[in-house]
Amino acid sequence: MFAGHVYAQSTATIKVASYFAEEHPQNVAIREKFKPYVESHSDMQVKIYPNSSLGDERQYTNGVRTGSIEMAIAGMGLQTAKPQIGFPEWPFLFEDYDQAQSMLNGPVGEKIDPYFRELGVEPLAWTANGFRVFSSKEKIDSMDDFDGFKLRMPNLELYVEVGQALGANVQTMGMSEVYPALEQGVIDGQDNPLATLYRSGWYEVQNNVLESRHMFSPNVYLMNQQFYDNLSDSEKDVIQEASRQSMEMEWNLMRESASDIKDKLEKAGLEVTEPSQALHDEMVKAVQPIYDDFYSQYDWAEDMVNMVREGS
Repeated sequence: MFAGHVYAQSTATIKVASYFAEEHPQNVAIREKFKPYVESHSDMQVKIYPNSSLGDERQYTNGVRTGSIEMAIAGMGLQTAKPQIGFPEWPFLFEDYDQAQSMLNGPVGEKIDPYFRELGVEPLAWTANGFRVFSSKEKIDSMDDFDGFKLRMPNLELYVEVGQALGANVQTMGMSEVYPALEQGVIDGQDNPLATLYRSGWYEVQNNVLESRHMFSPNVYLMNQQFYDNLSDSEKDVIQEASRQSMEMEWNLMRESASDIKDKLEKAGLEVTEPSQALHDEMVKAVQPIYDDFYSQYDWAEDMVNMVREGS
């Protein structure tokens, strides 16, 4: 029976779910690297489902856990079950893409990956959603501008805490709800990486972007653990190499697209500004109580932060 199951696995179609638009670097890399490598080096097929077509992130991540979906490009939503998974998103943790890539596909990932496996998913590679920025109708120049600001954040406790620490009126909603909420004035702005802001078309109903880089949003390729475990060793090697190639391409695309997307946003009429040093320092100071709470709550927290800041 086991041999028959492995045989059936080897000819499977791997459904890859994400909430990203088709031309987002995440889906471009899966389409141009992961899919062709898997299909040319095995009998497995890959089918890509962008734009939340298999449900929102919570739904498709649960689908990977239960096995109804083989693979997903997931955020850190599983931190609700294992708080260590949310660590890479802690505010002002990473300084640039190079640091984030080396740490996530290195010592940080090695610490966090086992917690994904405890939840029934195999982490294949860490990728980049990008540094998060604030888009808004009115320009954000100072901490005072966050006072009463109706800010959309993902429905995750850490995000809500960051928005509230800055003084905003945080409202949580799914990705598909953001455009009409911005258009109708239900919210004043949102936070996401530049690529997501552009590819999702939200720039059409925003006027300003503050390049706050207040959080880094990673993604991780997750595969159903049972599906992965039932692959042969050679098939696992194929999946791992395909993931590595796709991961490398995605990080490079994110780096290359940053200035290009900024230009496109400015051509669309948005004003893109860097926070002053004073505003940056005030934002860092405002979120420090979040770190203090984590240090008192989790015995692993301070060591993890020091590992990143010391680069080892």
